[in-house]
Amino acid sequence: SCLCGSAPCLLCGCCPSAKNSTISRLLFTLFLFLGTLVSIIMIIPGVEKELHKLPGFCEGSGSVLGVQTHVDCSSFLGHKAVYRMGFAMAAFFFLFAVLTVCVRSSRDPRAALHNGFWFLKFLVLVGITVGAFYIPDGAFTSVWFYFGVVGSFLFILIQLVLLIDLAHSWSQRWLRNADEGSARGWYAALCTVTFIFYAASIAALALLYIYYTKPEGCTEGKAFISINLILCLIVSIVSILPKIQEAHPHSGLLQASLITLYTIYVTWSALANVPSQRCNPTLLVRNSTGSATAAEPPTAWWDAPSIVGLVIFSLCTLFISLRSSDHPQVNKLMLTEESGAGAGAAAAEEGGVRRAYDNEQDGVCYNYSFFHLCLLLAALYIMMTLTNWYRPDESLQVLRSPWTAVWVKISSSWAGLLLYLWTLVAPLVLPDRDFS
Repeated sequence: SCLCGSAPCLLCGCCPSAKNSTISRLLFTLFLFLGTLVSIIMIIPGVEKELHKLPGFCEGSGSVLGVQTHVDCSSFLGHKAVYRMGFAMAAFFFLFAVLTVCVRSSRDPRAALHNGFWFLKFLVLVGITVGAFYIPDGAFTSVWFYFGVVGSFLFILIQLVLLIDLAHSWSQRWLRNADEGSARGWYAALCTVTFIFYAASIAALALLYIYYTKPEGCTEGKAFISINLILCLIVSIVSILPKIQEAHPHSGLLQASLITLYTIYVTWSALANVPSQRCNPTLLVRNSTGSATAAEPPTAWWDAPSIVGLVIFSLCTLFISLRSSDHPQVNKLMLTEESGAGAGAAAAEEGGVRRAYDNEQDGVCYNYSFFHLCLLLAALYIMMTLTNWYRPDESLQVLRSPWTAVWVKISSSWAGLLLYLWTLVAPLVLPDRDFS
């Protein structure tokens, strides 16, 4: 019954005071991480070479409605596998997003689909994954690439919302501690962390100018770095203006330094996708055999921006799963208001022993459908990250980095800076609204 019953039953032994809402989010996140792990394994060069042995993955994979399209089976097996794994995870979470639309409390029969039947859910995910590997090549990779681009852009925006919320909560908490305790120590910590963030940002900017630009040419790289540098300076200055400080007393350089550092990372990630070997020394070039071109040394999929992106993805996904924001506006935006947080608390004790309990009998603590949509976008983001946002060219013989990836990442960095700037000026623009 623990495998097919409710979420509290599954972990009640090791988590005696766990909430139903928290356990369900953790288990769905575990499914996402499991799919991510499988994707990572499939793109490892040694495993990639063996994927042609999967039944139906190569033989006949290029046929559509019985018509052979002559797709080279040996081309980018790891790339194909990651795309199909991403499709399977996206389809899995989309299914549950549809099934849990407008679930208001755990009394809704559909809530059991979200909070229980975990073994059956695992079988469904496995079934969808197996079926995804029988999708004909045809135009699947090209079409699914654009789904991945759009989903990744939206997930980057979610990351930015969470990062801005984290920055504001961090600053407010330390300033509150400074008011209540040793002010000198907390202010020293605040200044130290801010200095480290800005120092890291300046060092990263210098390295970007050194490695991703040239005295002659590389105009796009110079423009992207310079524009983001100017925008980061603007938001840093705005954050400490007297008018902003009056309307937003907890704003300061800590938030601006963290946003600046993340913006520099996104800029680095974008420049790592510039399709020019001269302006992008980290560009990976692979032909259909998985080896590099004759002029280039063999390369692997892993590069530094992808590794950092994988770490940030993991932290943001856990953030979505484990906690609600300290700010009501963010809870409303992310649909994670603890509306039913206290419900069912009386059932937490059984015979004097604290047990896992259903805390959503009067109302759900988060929007089930939106949570699954966030995981769907996370699955698309990790799919694009593991494949470096690359796609096959027209001949299906070489994987290349398109300008689409560069513009999506740069646009997301601008969107993040504008969003942070709006959190600073909103109290002045809309004085009648409560932004406490």
